[in-house]
Amino acid sequence: MKRQLLTLVTATAALAFATPAAAQAGCDRAQVQGIAEDWIEALQQGTMMTMQLGEWVEYSENFRRSSLGGFLDEPREVIWHMELLDPTTCKLFAEAVVRSERRGLEVVATQLGNGFFGVGPFNNIVTNEGDWLFDAERTAYYAVREDWSEIPVGQRNTRAELLAAANAYLDLFSDPTVQVPWGTPCARLEGGVYTGRGLETDSCNVGVPSGIAMAEREYIVDEARGAVNVFLKMGPNRRPDSHTFRIENGQIRYIHTVTNCGIQDNCGFGSFAEMLARNPDMQPDFD
Repeated sequence: MKRQLLTLVTATAALAFATPAAAQAGCDRAQVQGIAEDWIEALQQGTMMTMQLGEWVEYSENFRRSSLGGFLDEPREVIWHMELLDPTTCKLFAEAVVRSERRGLEVVATQLGNGFFGVGPFNNIVTNEGDWLFDAERTAYYAVREDWSEIPVGQRNTRAELLAAANAYLDLFSDPTVQVPWGTPCARLEGGVYTGRGLETDSCNVGVPSGIAMAEREYIVDEARGAVNVFLKMGPNRRPDSHTFRIENGQIRYIHTVTNCGIQDNCGFGSFAEMLARNPDMQPDFD
């Protein structure tokens, strides 16, 4: 009897200390949607208390261990937001343009999960003035015009197909021979710069830098929306980067990037304002 009790206790302890991914193999889509809504409310209210957190909350900001309470320390106006839901892994991705009194405008990209102990861990990429091509107002201006709605069931790509399309684009940075499934029209939103013009000929195939490693990729896949988000460390400086793809019929239709530059203004490429002055077409007007 004691041996049976010991076995039961050992098994229970093993479950309790399992990682969230191991402890919970999948979630209901509505459950993940609820977590997404709680996260947006947390941003709006400036508090962790909107979320059912685990006893220990693991939070990383720009790939450094940090404090969730330190990030959620003031209310933010959420100007625009989008969420991708991955019930297979109990994870979600949220991208948001926000404004607060103290921090001003930010573009925030967040991967978070739901495990045995509650919501978490959190992986947050936060960008503001001085980060890569940063213009939060223009980010929202372009993003709100895009269609990231659910795709009819019979027209959806498989998880493997979505990942293959996203990885082909990311692999192009280090291997120019990679064949990327470009869609037409396609629009790339990179910081506050947009390649779309509202034309059927719009293209995302406008060139990428070469010899750039897109390393340590972490994925969120929303098969219903035909979308993939990838967190990665970009280039020799291993910059915190988020790439998000909308894929229809196996072809890329939208790309979003959010890149934190650390202490380097515009990631060392000179003033963004000066770049715009030389090439104002980087920010087309639709009104």
